[in-house]
Amino acid sequence: MSKRLKFAVFALWLAVPLAAAAVESNPLVAERWKTRPVVVVVPAPGDALLARVESALRQTATREAFLDREMVLYTVVGGKGRRNGRALSATHTGALLNALQLDPAGPPTFLLIGKDGGIKMTEGPDVDLQAVFAEIDRMPMRRR
Repeated sequence: MSKRLKFAVFALWLAVPLAAAAVESNPLVAERWKTRPVVVVVPAPGDALLARVESALRQTATREAFLDREMVLYTVVGGKGRRNGRALSATHTGALLNALQLDPAGPPTFLLIGKDGGIKMTEGPDVDLQAVFAEIDRMPMRRR
């Protein structure tokens, strides 16, 4: 076997566990088929998108609608991640951002992820949670 081929095989052997580790550290993998994650990524704590979502979820009816649809909230604020208010490790936060190809310093972003793990909706600061709920209610899994 040539040195180049040996090196290529060795590099592939090293890369497979690293890729698998990146997938395993993505917290969305554990949510698949169980919940509908909402991911809010904003560069700073005072961002209007984050304030809008948090304010809406403080309202009882909105919070109940959120829970009824089996949703969970992931936030990444200034690069620090949380799931339903509980801190995520830097590894999990990085894997989440990498999987969704989001920049923590980029524009404020709201994503709805389906139970199948696919991105169902992408919004900005003007997101309307009632429209998000309506979108979920049109989904085949929700209709069942």
